[in-house]
Amino acid sequence: MSRLLDNIVGELSRLPGVGRRTALRLAMHILKMDREDVVTMASSISEFREHICHCARCGNLSDSEICEICSDDRRDKSTLCVVEQVSDLLSIEKTRQYRGLYCVLGGVISPMQGVAPSDLRIDLLLDRVALGEVKEVIIAISASVEGETTLFYLMNTLKNFGNIKITTIARGIGFGDELEYVDEHTITQALINRREITGKL
Repeated sequence: MSRLLDNIVGELSRLPGVGRRTALRLAMHILKMDREDVVTMASSISEFREHICHCARCGNLSDSEICEICSDDRRDKSTLCVVEQVSDLLSIEKTRQYRGLYCVLGGVISPMQGVAPSDLRIDLLLDRVALGEVKEVIIAISASVEGETTLFYLMNTLKNFGNIKITTIARGIGFGDELEYVDEHTITQALINRREITGKL
């Protein structure tokens, strides 16, 4: 194999879900593209990596300090939806059923993986709730052992703020399912049928 081809296949196969066979197909597709399109693609990737950042208020990806969702005055500031990753936020936004704000944790508590509460963006959640505008916190975390651990931790932490309604999305989403891969209809129903957390799940 050509050194150049081997290099690009090696780099592409570092992407999640991309094996060497898929990487080779992508490399051959890139080779068929116009040079200008390849330059544009490479420039977009470089610019994305260089300038993208996490919103200072919610942890969403943004090209400025505050993302579009947090700066939108039309959003419902009394409702805050907590998700694991930006991809989960995007999945919920696709449903067009939710008009509140978000907090992107950046993962879930996982002692086995060495992820502690301090490794997540729980401080952003608490800062937003401390402002006094939030009336309901929706915890939209994937149903897994780590997700349930995180759910209990957040529930106990948020209880310190008094009269805040804490809900979780309905479990129409199967245990172990990643929110990112759930269809829009199922997410919509899970949001509509969310339930309040009262201490026992």
